[in-house]
Amino acid sequence: MASKFAQDLEQLLTRIQEEPLTLNDLLEETAGASFLLLIALLAAPFLIPVPPGFTTVPCLVSLLLSLQMVSGRQSPWLPDRLKRISFPQSIADPLLKLLERMSHILDNLTRPRLKVLLSHPLAWQLNGLFLTWLTLLLMSPLPFTNPLFSTNILVVTIAILEKDGLLLCVGYGLAIVTTLGLIGIGYLLWQAPQLLPF
Repeated sequence: MASKFAQDLEQLLTRIQEEPLTLNDLLEETAGASFLLLIALLAAPFLIPVPPGFTTVPCLVSLLLSLQMVSGRQSPWLPDRLKRISFPQSIADPLLKLLERMSHILDNLTRPRLKVLLSHPLAWQLNGLFLTWLTLLLMSPLPFTNPLFSTNILVVTIAILEKDGLLLCVGYGLAIVTTLGLIGIGYLLWQAPQLLPF
């Protein structure tokens, strides 16, 4: 049986193929899962080549939504100017093909586990904090890292939607390892001039 995430995302992408949808349309389509499905939808294009100039808006919207999660909001809000932005139809087809390849993996990988990690009163805010950090990493100018950060965002959003606490721990672990790796690389670059012989 297809995962709820795969089913919901496939429905959204199919709608986008049929007609241009604004971010406001997508908010209405996703209903109760607005935050997570929209963040996932905005992160997914970074797994494939995207049109020039497309990256800025998805990152800004994802950042705004994840910060609202940190504040404890249960329903998303977007400024009218952002609501009127349309999701590019040209991206829907390659994303649907990617989703078809992912569906079998998701079906075998995700299931409700360790739900206590998602039922904690502060779980929503903590998840929002992690998504905020991952979005900031996605916005960074680091070369060749977009697929890594995008995948991490998808892992966290899928885990929450599927109530899979174990997969959520994997997502947190990936974020922590990535962050420590970036800190290590930054430290080495900072120390490099001092290590060079003169």
